[in-house]
Amino acid sequence: MATNKKKPIYLPLEDVDSEHCALIVDKGLAQVKGIDTHKIELNNHRAKITVNETETLSAAIKAIQGLGYGVTTIKQSFPVLNMTCASCAISTESGVKYAEGVVNASVNFATARLSVEYLPNMTDPLALQKAVQSIGFDLLLEDESKEQETLEGIHEKKFRTLKLKTIWAVLLALPVVIIGMFFMDMPYGNEIMWFFTTPVVLWLGKDFFINAWKQAKHRSANMDTLVALSTGIAYIFSVFNMVAPDFWNNRGLEAHVYFEAAAVIIAFILLGKLLEEKAKGNTSSAIKKLMGLQPKTVTIIQSDGTEKRIPIEEVNAGDVIVVKPGEKIAVDGIVKSGNSYVDESMLSGEPIPVLKTEKEKVFAGTSNQKGSFQFTAKKVGKETMLAQIIKMVQDAQGSKAPVQKLVDKIAGIFVPMVISIAIVTFTLWVILGGESGVVQGLLAAVTVLVIACPCALGLATPTAIMVGVGKGAENGILIKDAESLELAKKVSAIVLDKTGTITEGRPQVTDIKWVQEDDTTKQILLSLEKHSEHPLAEAVVKHLKGSTTITLNNFESITGKGAKAAYNNVTYLVGNAKLLAENKISIANELQLHADKWSEQSKTVIWFADNTHALAALAISDKIKETSVAAIKQLQKMGIELYMLTGDNEATAKAIAQQTGITNYKAEVLPQHKADFVKKLQQQGKVVAMVGDGINDSTALATADVSIAMGKGSDIAMDVAKMTIISSDLSKISQAIRLSKHTVATIKQNLFWAFIYNLIGIPIAAGILFPINGFLLNPMIAGAAMALSSVSVVSNSLRLKWKK
Repeated sequence: MATNKKKPIYLPLEDVDSEHCALIVDKGLAQVKGIDTHKIELNNHRAKITVNETETLSAAIKAIQGLGYGVTTIKQSFPVLNMTCASCAISTESGVKYAEGVVNASVNFATARLSVEYLPNMTDPLALQKAVQSIGFDLLLEDESKEQETLEGIHEKKFRTLKLKTIWAVLLALPVVIIGMFFMDMPYGNEIMWFFTTPVVLWLGKDFFINAWKQAKHRSANMDTLVALSTGIAYIFSVFNMVAPDFWNNRGLEAHVYFEAAAVIIAFILLGKLLEEKAKGNTSSAIKKLMGLQPKTVTIIQSDGTEKRIPIEEVNAGDVIVVKPGEKIAVDGIVKSGNSYVDESMLSGEPIPVLKTEKEKVFAGTSNQKGSFQFTAKKVGKETMLAQIIKMVQDAQGSKAPVQKLVDKIAGIFVPMVISIAIVTFTLWVILGGESGVVQGLLAAVTVLVIACPCALGLATPTAIMVGVGKGAENGILIKDAESLELAKKVSAIVLDKTGTITEGRPQVTDIKWVQEDDTTKQILLSLEKHSEHPLAEAVVKHLKGSTTITLNNFESITGKGAKAAYNNVTYLVGNAKLLAENKISIANELQLHADKWSEQSKTVIWFADNTHALAALAISDKIKETSVAAIKQLQKMGIELYMLTGDNEATAKAIAQQTGITNYKAEVLPQHKADFVKKLQQQGKVVAMVGDGINDSTALATADVSIAMGKGSDIAMDVAKMTIISSDLSKISQAIRLSKHTVATIKQNLFWAFIYNLIGIPIAAGILFPINGFLLNPMIAGAAMALSSVSVVSNSLRLKWKK
């Protein structure tokens, strides 16, 4: 959060409409440490503040939001170009944080993206781009629809250039190694090695020196600094020894050259970068797969009834689109005519195609099977579920896990520490190394600079998060941020909403018993319920959808009891037991026994009768999802405590709890009490996950440590929740927890190897083993080890892809 000290900052205020509101905000700002002056300009709808600490701006905004008012900020994400290592990401992040009007900034090295929140009245993307350019990097400012294509083009070009450089570096370094190792005494050997090494260092490795100089101008250092220093020192030292060998010969020392070290270090590091880029490309494959799901063109029906093929960008809400067998659905909409099975596995992770008929919803990116149909476009462009999933996955992959903050701090001081160690190493060798102390000290310092790898540290967390989030998306689990992915493994208690979470969330006819079943009575019942406005009538209509309707006379809706109508001068009734009792309808014993049994199971019983006796009884209930029972058992096996909360009555709650095997449940719970229950569990030291699907669950979802929404629920629940199960299948929760465990384990492995590599490698490079066994690490080997350390971290993260 950023800004220049003592310079006024203007915060655009929302909902501050009176002097009273202004006074509340002014008092709130007075409580924020670091604010020197503050004044509310009510007519301008803004607060004017000056601060003496850079972290104060975000604290001021939080204080205003905490009082129930808003501050207008914009959150955006931009690709960062020209970064070469984790230290580059930290430099960029710092540069943007200290830019005027920036509230918060975060740079993810693995995704090469800047996520920034800024005050639109004080800065804009162009100003942010200039701030980044001043540090030696750049931002890609493109329209979002073109951004991915432009980015892919840039990355493709960068990869091709890197590949070409690597091939040339290896080819030119090879003769240098052969001469340096086996033919050192050949005539003009030094000159030939110099001839081959110069283009490797000064042409193929020039970016290391250019980037190091850019960093030096801003008093910072990164991996390029280490490479430039090490190869530059080795090259200049070798040229000096080649040109002026007498300087050493006169002192009784041999004038060695180390051209092979400089050439091979650059060749190995370029090779490592090439492998790293290729591996990093694989970590974002989930996004590429999702982006590839949307077709580029669609067929629409024009006003004159003819078909026309148009680009996806030209589709508007309200257009009628034709989907033929085997085609992908381009945008979200509602089926207008026709029917077909649609493969929605990209959304739900479920392989079984779903039948789509008239008035059913269809989603962008899903695949039509054998039938064809027309649908009306409802959501296009950025509004489609696929576009929102892509954005959510990108945001999650770009977010930082809590552990990353510590790693960032270490990476920030890593390079200066390494340079200091290299200087100390050289000094100690000069003092303690005897006659060859200077030469060996120089080699040891070069080796220290080469072997240190801040990139392995910088890539350890974000690459694992990228793969983990992508893996979740492929399995129908949308994860909003890295923090919830890291925390899910610690969940010890899960609070489940009943309706729409454990159950289907819509009433269904589970049982029907006829006294005498025939087509006419079915048609009368269907026609009666089609006219009825009662919420349960829809369940009966769905159950009898194979029958046809007939014309009824004198239809009458009886509030709170049911409905009645006449057919062939006979009155027919549908409704509850009270309606039958009032009309003195007789009920057969067998029918009553079935009704009593269903009532004990907390099912709602509906009666169908003529004007003398009951013809049928129907049981209606909110059916438990097919996967819920197995999913609940799986979570219990994992040692997680389960609690079911419902607004339903005690009998229904008890019946559902018994059928699913949940021992802890609460009935008749109001929405605000759900959040209180979550807090109560948290106070007992439990890490609580809340699973819900409705607006009434949103407070509890916001309160929980890990919030999980059902994809078929309300938009508000999905907005609040940090995870969304697209298929609304509870079994995905145990998958999400396992994914969290695997991801966190991978992060720990990555960090362990990155730290151990540097902790062991740097002392060995400095020559700690030399007094013991005379071992000095060759700078070429150090270069290879450094290149492989980053590749091994990214490769370990990629193993997550194949975890079940």
